[in-house]
Amino acid sequence: MTIYKLPEDDHWFPDPTSIPPEERSPEGLYAVGGDLHVERLIEAYSQGIFPWSAITNDELHWYCPMDRFVIFPEEIHISHSMRTLLNKEKYATSMDLDFNGVIRNCGKLRIHEEGAWLGDDIIKAYTELHRKGYAHSVEVWNLEGKLVGGLYGIMMNKSFIGESMFSLEPSTSKIALISLAQSMAMNNFHMIDCQVETPHLKSMGGRHISYEEYMDILYKQ
Repeated sequence: MTIYKLPEDDHWFPDPTSIPPEERSPEGLYAVGGDLHVERLIEAYSQGIFPWSAITNDELHWYCPMDRFVIFPEEIHISHSMRTLLNKEKYATSMDLDFNGVIRNCGKLRIHEEGAWLGDDIIKAYTELHRKGYAHSVEVWNLEGKLVGGLYGIMMNKSFIGESMFSLEPSTSKIALISLAQSMAMNNFHMIDCQVETPHLKSMGGRHISYEEYMDILYKQ
């Protein structure tokens, strides 16, 4: 299995397709090391690579699966129960109103997930990406004005690379995703990268595409 070791002083990434299929990690692990500087993160996302902080040590893991799990905004599936919940108008959504609140709530929920620790270094890096206009959040508010759900990720060209989501009340992360998809569809944006398949993302319209198709969509005008 081929896993690249990234240098600390260079933000360049080797071509992910340079690894022969028989030498690729089944999970898509592509490289280790490096750092979370904005330049490195943008270079990674531009090649379909994303970081995942390991909980066993401080070394960054970088993933680039050849099989990608995405949602096309116009294909978002809203179940009957979700339509009923939305029609009750119990929640309001916004974008980029409380990025800090969203990422910190995501961190609280994921801190014990194996292989996925959203620690202070990740929060600091993505907050800087938000400050520079790359990272964005969707917030869900209840009738009392409390932040009860949301998601955040990277907007690149006309695609959104989702990083994490959270719910403090039932289905509020789904409301955030539906709001994002509907907004993207209205503005002719192309794709939501879910990174990892989950049952609820699949039920909402997620499907698999190849890395080659993914990259074509990422740079589609």
